[in-house]
Amino acid sequence: MAAALKRYLILGCMLVACMAQAQPGKQPPVVKPKDTIKAKVITQENFLYILAADKQYLQKSDTNQLVSYAGHVKVRQGKTLFYADSAIINPILNTLESFGNVHINDADSVHIYAQYLRYMGIDKKALLTKKVRLTDGKSTLTTENLTYDVNLKLGTYLYGGKVVNKKTTLTSTEGNYYGDTKDIYFYKNVLLVQPDGTIKTDSLQYNTTNEVSTFISPTVIKDKKGLTIKTREGFYDIKKKIANLYKRSIIEDSTFSITADEIAIDSLNGLSEFRGNAVYRSKDKEQGFDMIANNIKTNNKRSTIMATQIPLLIIKQARDSIFITADTLFSGRVIDLLKIKKIPNVRPVPVDTSIKKGALKDTAKIATAAKSTIKKSATKNAVDSVKIKTAPTPPVDSTLKYFEAYHHVKIFSDSLQAVGDSLFFSGSDSVFRLFNQPILWAQENQINGDTIYLFLKNKRPERLYVFENALSISKVDSSNYFNQVRGNSINALFDTTGQVHFLTAKGSAENIYYAQDEQKGFVGVNKNSCDLIEITFTDGKPKRVKFINNLEGGLLPMRGKTNHEDLKLKSFNWQDTLRPKSKFDLLTGN
Repeated sequence: MAAALKRYLILGCMLVACMAQAQPGKQPPVVKPKDTIKAKVITQENFLYILAADKQYLQKSDTNQLVSYAGHVKVRQGKTLFYADSAIINPILNTLESFGNVHINDADSVHIYAQYLRYMGIDKKALLTKKVRLTDGKSTLTTENLTYDVNLKLGTYLYGGKVVNKKTTLTSTEGNYYGDTKDIYFYKNVLLVQPDGTIKTDSLQYNTTNEVSTFISPTVIKDKKGLTIKTREGFYDIKKKIANLYKRSIIEDSTFSITADEIAIDSLNGLSEFRGNAVYRSKDKEQGFDMIANNIKTNNKRSTIMATQIPLLIIKQARDSIFITADTLFSGRVIDLLKIKKIPNVRPVPVDTSIKKGALKDTAKIATAAKSTIKKSATKNAVDSVKIKTAPTPPVDSTLKYFEAYHHVKIFSDSLQAVGDSLFFSGSDSVFRLFNQPILWAQENQINGDTIYLFLKNKRPERLYVFENALSISKVDSSNYFNQVRGNSINALFDTTGQVHFLTAKGSAENIYYAQDEQKGFVGVNKNSCDLIEITFTDGKPKRVKFINNLEGGLLPMRGKTNHEDLKLKSFNWQDTLRPKSKFDLLTGN
């Protein structure tokens, strides 16, 4: 019975074709153009063939002839199949109108469902309405109105649509679906939602196969942890959790923000790279810092940051921020560093700056007695008034940071400047550690040695400790003479203005001091050596000197047999040309 019905339907279709002057097995009829309208040709490729239906009706008028079909209607055009509860075919115009449970099977690659279809067979364009659903096996598009071009495999909606692909949902006002490439272009009020975040933009390209989103307009990305990304161009691979962003994109949360010309993100491994004028800003009020470089790499799992290509670190302070440059800058959490190595926990004890009776040689008195001889003085059991001791490591705050700088280190602040080969700074003790022949300048003083520790208190320089071959030099006004203090170690205290106000040199200590009268005329040069030297400063200039244990030396005249070059102590090297004069010197290399 079914076979007979099928033969009947096919015969009916052929009769309709004959009525339109088309012979079975031959080319379908050609619609002749009227006036200036371009001819639309019906060919075997675009002809609509009825394959099945429960019922058939023929409708004819003076201007038109239609064939209606009802019940399990099935129509074919090339590799495209059309299904519906009922349908009307115009064999002259080669159009199809379908009603109820409409289904388009486009070459088994794209399936479209709706309640109504109007299809222009010659142009191969479809208009679908009411509960429209398009699927390619990977994702599903739903909308109320959809146009579909079979030739281009292009579906378009203009009044709102939604695409669901696994755990990803995309909505927009307008959209274009390309069946060949499985790309969907979303426009106007685009929203992508997935379990770990959302993407809002005005234009977005999404591939349903590889699940890659391409941003082609200003875009805001937010994750569930509060991270926000702002970009204007880039892509995000949802499967691999990899993103590339361009055009000065911004990433920020409650703790930091970072901006760069280009950003690469590997979310699964917690790695990111920022290229081109990258700026990292910490929002921590207690440990606020900025890091600027042409290349910054971060590891979110380890909370580390590495900056290269002209990097600059700015440790933010209310009045006197500290600027640091080097070939490489690195930052991490102190608590993580302590798992692999121990940080020396240096804690200075208070300095006794009181003047011991009988142990002082006042430089002002020496200036008035230029020809007197300085006799040896010995203060038994003299104790170094500056000591460094270690103490048990206290519990470490998990948010505390440490910083490392490698090679060609430069530091600038209004109160002090420094250079060296490498640097380490820990937020746990607020100590800058400079290594490998570092030099530090504090106002008029140049201080150098094998290693320098600079202690901060309330983000201000508090004290300085120089290990081995320590030497302090200060130029005497505009002359070519230099006051000098040398020892195995040097300790210095800073006042609230950042100037040295007290200094000690211990171990084979030596001192060269140019005495001046009230009119700043030179009286003589004082050369001394002893076990311990203490110097008190006023306005950054030495005012009093105390020599303790095994004092030797005396006051030399300014002229005569005095050779001022010979008075320069071992390792003397005035290196003012290396001193950063401003924060701009750090980046220009001057």
